[in-house]
Amino acid sequence: MTTITFTLNGQGISAEVEPQTLLVDFLRTDRGLTGTHVGCDTSQCGACTVLVNGRSARSCAMLAVQADGTEITTIEGLGTPEAPHPIQQAFMQCHGLQCGFCTPGMVMSTASLLSTCPNPTDEQIVHGLEGNLCRCTGYVNIVESVRVAAAALK
Repeated sequence: MTTITFTLNGQGISAEVEPQTLLVDFLRTDRGLTGTHVGCDTSQCGACTVLVNGRSARSCAMLAVQADGTEITTIEGLGTPEAPHPIQQAFMQCHGLQCGFCTPGMVMSTASLLSTCPNPTDEQIVHGLEGNLCRCTGYVNIVESVRVAAAALK
C-alpha cells in the first residue's frame, strides 16, 4: 500500500492505495464519486475525465498514486443539483445531453477548455472536446452548450 495526499473537490485527503489502482477506480469505489464514469477503459471515450491541477485528464489512464500532491476536481466538485455550475446549467439549457453518460466528461473538458480559452471559436470548441465521445446528441447542442457557458462565465 502507498499513502497519497491530495486535494479532492476542495478538500484535503490522505488515503492508502494499492500502487496499481487506477484513479477512476479510487474515485468511484473508495470515495463514492460515481459521476466519473467508466466507459471504454482505454482512455478513448472521455467519460472518465476529471481536472488535475485545472487541466482535463483521463482518470482511467492515470494511477491514483500519480494524483499525490495534486488538486483533483470531479463533476461532483464543480456544482450541485441545487446550485449547478454555469457549465452544467448551459448543458441543461441547451440540451447538450441526452442519456447523460458522456456528460460529466464533456463538462469537465469544457471547464478545462474555458479556463485557458474563455472565448473559444467553434473550431476551438471542437478541438477542446476531441476524445470525448457521445453516441446520442450529434454534438451540435454540446457545442452550443460550450458557447453559452463561455458567455455565462464572462
